Amino acid sequence: MPWFRRVKQKFGIVPGEKREIPDGVWLKCERCGEILYRKGLEKNLWICSKCRFHFRISSRDYVALLLDGGDFKEMDATLLPTDPLRFAGYEEKIKDSQKKTQLKEAVICGEGRIGGHDVVISVMDFRFVGGSMGSVVGEKVKRAVLRAMERRVPLVIVSTSGGARMQEGILSLMQMTKTAAALSELSRERVPFVSILTDPTYAGVMASYASLGDVIVSEPGALIGFAGRRVIEQTIGEELPPEFQRSEFMLKHGMVDMVVERRDLKKTLVRLLEFFSC
Repeated sequence: MPWFRRVKQKFGIVPGEKREIPDGVWLKCERCGEILYRKGLEKNLWICSKCRFHFRISSRDYVALLLDGGDFKEMDATLLPTDPLRFAGYEEKIKDSQKKTQLKEAVICGEGRIGGHDVVISVMDFRFVGGSMGSVVGEKVKRAVLRAMERRVPLVIVSTSGGARMQEGILSLMQMTKTAAALSELSRERVPFVSILTDPTYAGVMASYASLGDVIVSEPGALIGFAGRRVIEQTIGEELPPEFQRSEFMLKHGMVDMVVERRDLKKTLVRLLEFFSC
């Protein structure tokens, strides 16, 4: 009897063998269907290496991307949403979003530096109730506008939103005029405002502060508009072109000033801030 028995070792993938892949290691591109390695995607700023599709990222990610050293002094962090209309399930939705995102609301506002230039910045987060604009979002944006005016430093707002928050009714819609009025004062004082639109930026947010920038920049492929495609098609009784409301379509029709890849956003902002400081 032999002392040793040869054992065949399995290397690589064996047909029919089940292999456990940890959740979240691979992601599928929403546009081209390419399977992407999560860590590689993260290093690439959440941009698909095949089709350049820009995945949504968080408000904190934009802060880290745009501000020098990610140095951010947050303001008005203690403002919290309430349930003024006693809307069914609204309190639970807010608490759930706060737990999942570790944010108090759908926008964070504060001060920092971009390319050495002092700025006041507000960044929205779609993960928080679809980035919807309620009373607190409007108030925080208005305060950011007034802070920029008081300090006479440029204002930068990064928007992503499904629009006004329906659970707050007319109180939410009032934020459109409130923020627009504050920006009108900012314009009279000749303080620059750069608006950055990301996917998606819609409805009440697009119809107010997001569309009022001295320069309006958008990420590639971002959906931008007031009403959605289906609503418009049903209203006018016509089929819209496939690229309708994408940032490139909006650029072609004069609704945005430039379309800039995420990796070039900070560099573009620095150039704009240098121009405004002349």
